[in-house]
Amino acid sequence: MEELRFLRREHLPHLWCAGCGHGIVLGAVVRAMDRVGIDQDRTVVVSGIGCSSRAVGYLNMDTLHTTHGRALAFATGIKLARPDLHVVVLAGDGDLAAIGGNHLIHAARRNMGITCVCFNNGIYGMTSGQYSPLTPAGFRTATAPYGHLERDFDLCRLVQAAGATYVARSTTYHVHQTIEYVARALSHEGFSFVEVLTQCPTYFGRRNRMADPVRMLEWFRQRAVTVAQAGRMKPEELRGRVLIGEFHRTEEVPEYSRSYRDLIARLSGEGDGDGR
Repeated sequence: MEELRFLRREHLPHLWCAGCGHGIVLGAVVRAMDRVGIDQDRTVVVSGIGCSSRAVGYLNMDTLHTTHGRALAFATGIKLARPDLHVVVLAGDGDLAAIGGNHLIHAARRNMGITCVCFNNGIYGMTSGQYSPLTPAGFRTATAPYGHLERDFDLCRLVQAAGATYVARSTTYHVHQTIEYVARALSHEGFSFVEVLTQCPTYFGRRNRMADPVRMLEWFRQRAVTVAQAGRMKPEELRGRVLIGEFHRTEEVPEYSRSYRDLIARLSGEGDGDGR
């Protein structure tokens, strides 16, 4: 299995809870890296804080474990300083949608050459199960024991509206699609975003009668609707469902670090005679 070269096998088995979907997402990422032939020596993977952010510890390449919500800010700095590197961000829904929300918007707006994979388990798992911005309405968490009152929002729509040039969503049930979307994201020059719904049976599942991880995977299968299927369904039929698929892809918008380099090269070739 060629993809094993991307893993620090001496750090395995992983420390995620039994049944956690994060290992499935990490497996999809390394398989996608193998599929597109990522150069380990020219790749940096950045994470923030949270269960998903422990993923970088298992990757056999340069990695950066940063502060909560700031993974994209660090990744932006790396891409601008070393535009020749492949920069990947692995972060959770709390990291990207809450404290890191503005970083997500502006990385998408700039069309930074970063691949961002969102591990969306709809909860803050590392700190015992508080609700996150992506917890579905009505579901129970440690901080919403009677049901979550707030509506979650659609990160894929958000980043597409902000300017991301590749956007897709999958689940840990749909593993082959997840690998394919991450592979396409890794091959894309601009800001690419893949959201993966992943199960947390320990905190999300057991509070919502889905403590069995297989039950959570089955829930993903039942809720998921492909973009093609959604086009044939009525609005009321889509209520409570989640769209999966490739939502947006364009090569027409210039990647920011390339534009930045072009500006430097142009200004370097323009002397004004004053030494400036």
